[in-house]
Amino acid sequence: MGEYTQQQGYLEPTDKSSVAMFKRQLKGEVVMLNLLRFQDVADYRNFPALKPQEPISGAAAYKKYMAHAGPILNRHGGELVFVGDGGHFYIGPSDELWDLAMLVKYPSQQVFIDFTSDPEYLAGIGHRSAALADSRLLPLSPKMP
Repeated sequence: MGEYTQQQGYLEPTDKSSVAMFKRQLKGEVVMLNLLRFQDVADYRNFPALKPQEPISGAAAYKKYMAHAGPILNRHGGELVFVGDGGHFYIGPSDELWDLAMLVKYPSQQVFIDFTSDPEYLAGIGHRSAALADSRLLPLSPKMP
């Protein structure tokens, strides 16, 4: 699970990427850079209990995810810092197009872990999975110059 294929982008962490993040032992705040590419039509085949009656776009499914996850994020002390329309890189691969970019701040790496393993959060994660064709999440740790 979490490996990249042509039909399915990077949607979940791999065991290897999870271990690598934990080994970093990020200190203090963690800001997660999210780059997101949506499905044209959300794919709920693995989440039938969450599937809307009528087909919806990946962007609409992601809005459902955000409506579900936002209050849980806030309860854990996390904060949505920035949300913006994506596009093509100014510097980077010219064939990569991202629909949305977000920065989400967590007080610590442990808070991120607690949030992403919260059973209430996990109950709605299917909206995210159904919405996305591809994603990148990069944990950032503040560094003093």
